[in-house]
Amino acid sequence: MAVHRRAYRPYEGPLTSERWRFLVLPRYALQEVFESRLLTAFVVVCFIPFLVEAAAVYTANSPAARALLGIPSQAVDSLEREFFLAALSVQGVLAFFLTAWVAPLLVSPDLVNGALPLYLSRPFTRTEYVLGKTTALLVLLSAVTWVPGLVLFGLQAGLADGWLLPNLRVAGALFAGAWIWIVVLTILGLALSAWVRWRVVATAALFGVLFMGAAFGEVWRGVLGNSWGRLVHLSYLVGVVWRDLFGLHGRPSPVRGMFDERRGAELPVWAAWLGLLAVCALCLWLLDRRLRAREVVS
Repeated sequence: MAVHRRAYRPYEGPLTSERWRFLVLPRYALQEVFESRLLTAFVVVCFIPFLVEAAAVYTANSPAARALLGIPSQAVDSLEREFFLAALSVQGVLAFFLTAWVAPLLVSPDLVNGALPLYLSRPFTRTEYVLGKTTALLVLLSAVTWVPGLVLFGLQAGLADGWLLPNLRVAGALFAGAWIWIVVLTILGLALSAWVRWRVVATAALFGVLFMGAAFGEVWRGVLGNSWGRLVHLSYLVGVVWRDLFGLHGRPSPVRGMFDERRGAELPVWAAWLGLLAVCALCLWLLDRRLRAREVVS
């Protein structure tokens, strides 16, 4: 009989508190995600619009910079709520691409490789498993949405005397609006990752949900003459909520494209909120149905 070395030793280090034990999952998830140099480069690229916007804020508030560049003094007046809504919209687009890249890597590999029973056999509940995977995506999306948005707000408030108090609503709208988009993207991305085995297909499915919903909503609007079909148009619903948070309903805005500003908010705000809540509830139900430990018989 072969004699094997008894090299195994039990772990004798400190134990993580049960309350924060789920943070082990996002730590290793983020470590695995950033092993990709291409993804790391893309995260860096996500900050380029913020740097451009910060330069615009500084230039608009610096008489010397405006004189050097030949910009009229009225440029300071352009840094209103529309500017920050446009900045949030740009970062929101980048957050969507980041979700499409990262979300399929979080849950699908665990299900494909039968690792979920191993997780749940440890001191992890299903809720803690989902919370851990969600935290990894929340950290990434926060870094490219509300964090640069609030830094931009702080820069403007520091450079423009008397601007802060009349525009405190902008800071709240940036923070709340970013978190609404982050939660929708995170839950949707995890649900698709749980139900679609292949990463490329899951990414394509996320794009399909966004753009096919937009197409369906516009076809409904064109054929039936009302906008209730836009309840499946996620970016439009988020745009309606964002404009309400910034207090821009009924006012023209320079934001175009993704949030369909050209046609205005035709759905009431309460309908947009209900549409987003329904999408999140459906995705949570799909996650609950999929994330169940099953006995593997070989």
